[in-house]
Amino acid sequence: MLSGLNKRAFKSLLGRSPAMEAVIRTAQIAAATDVHILIEGETGTGKELMAHALQQSSRRADKPFVIINCAALPEDLVESALFGHEQGAFTGASQRKEGYMQRADGGTLFLDEVGELPLAVQAKLLRFVENGECQRVGSHETEHVDVRIIAATNKDLLNQIRKGTFREDLFYRLSVVSLRLPNLVERRKDIPDLAKHFLR
Repeated sequence: MLSGLNKRAFKSLLGRSPAMEAVIRTAQIAAATDVHILIEGETGTGKELMAHALQQSSRRADKPFVIINCAALPEDLVESALFGHEQGAFTGASQRKEGYMQRADGGTLFLDEVGELPLAVQAKLLRFVENGECQRVGSHETEHVDVRIIAATNKDLLNQIRKGTFREDLFYRLSVVSLRLPNLVERRKDIPDLAKHFLR
């Protein structure tokens, strides 16, 4: 039986079409677990709304929810942004700084557009997903943080794997549960409700 909190968290995901109801049912069940989740779908299908709903109905609901747009991170600073850095690790690193991983400790990290991460950073992310270890740039020590990852992409990651731009092992670690949000063509029944919502 789903809790009232679980049901309320998913109210923001408007949809009565069979395609949308099916993905919401799967998401409600997945939210109660602590596995990593991959959300796939075209731009505008509600991936961030789904991530919020998953976090709000999880056991981590009262813990940090940290959002990162991977496509917006400068390539030379992605590793530092995610894992933090030590003082003097690179030009401009005037003090020790925690990364998004440390800020999300105990909670959830939402990696939006995860397919944009450079391969070198994917390797470090894989290590974290496998054993919870992260290492600040410029440090030889590892630290453990307790973070659930929800990743999202509008890209075909399997195609990226074939092209060698996304790690296959990381894909399978992130997609323990995979949710594909349908586009409007697949949920025509929801168009009137969506139109009313946006008009309001």
